[in-house]
Amino acid sequence: MPSQQVLEQKSSEVEEIKDILKEYKSIGIASLQKVRASQLQELKKSMAGKVYLRVLKNTLVKLAIEEMDKEDLKKLEEYLEGSNVYLFTDLNPFKLALLLERGKVRTTAKSGDIAANDVVIPAGNTGQPPGPVISQLNAVGLPTRIESGSVWVSKDTLVVRKGEPINERLAGVLSKLGIKAVELGISMRAVFDNGLMIVGDQLKIDVEATKKSLQQSSAEAFALSLGVAYPTKESIASLLQVAHQKAVSLSVGAAVPTKDTIADLIRKATMEMTSLSSAVEKATPKAA
Repeated sequence: MPSQQVLEQKSSEVEEIKDILKEYKSIGIASLQKVRASQLQELKKSMAGKVYLRVLKNTLVKLAIEEMDKEDLKKLEEYLEGSNVYLFTDLNPFKLALLLERGKVRTTAKSGDIAANDVVIPAGNTGQPPGPVISQLNAVGLPTRIESGSVWVSKDTLVVRKGEPINERLAGVLSKLGIKAVELGISMRAVFDNGLMIVGDQLKIDVEATKKSLQQSSAEAFALSLGVAYPTKESIASLLQVAHQKAVSLSVGAAVPTKDTIADLIRKATMEMTSLSSAVEKATPKAA
């Protein structure tokens, strides 16, 4: 049985976790699988003042949640397994996920690592002299040829897809070619934010694509506002310009003089008078 001292220590840790859970509005859970201690320390430094990172025992977190008796927090229990790091913050959960993504680094693969993206070996000079490397390249499906004293890859070749494991043979080839196929960093599993549970895939945002989508939506909304003459802060100036142009056009068409149209009306009358005079002159027979 655990000693009294151990029980007291665990009880103290549970109380500490409860205080932390109460302090922050967002609680993130990220996987520590294949995360190096140096990376974690660097991440703690870079996020100091914004995010409180803590490696906690899942069992103690679960105990803290049960003792707090808050139904919303129990949504976290599904993720209390495996090796985790907990992130406590008041940041927007999507900003938190973005900070973690930007903190990731590319590195060469080891046997068993998972490919971060589809890995395509481009056609071209490998920079390797002929020798055993030819059989190594061929063994992973790369077509080769010898040219100018070097081994060349004959065509672009997909060697592993995103999410697939990299075997030892391929890891050696990628390392030899200087291709960094693995991404190291913390991957967010889920964030609990003000009672809402947001899972990892939902936290991934393509920032550039989102910006373009918002810009397009803004342009379409502006065009619609003008089309239906609905005034907004963004469209009121353009609507007033359009209204003024239409009012001037109507005033000129209906021959209603105003300080803005009188000059146009006089020019129009002069042109009509000149045109009529010319027509009368042409229609009048000249004296013999």
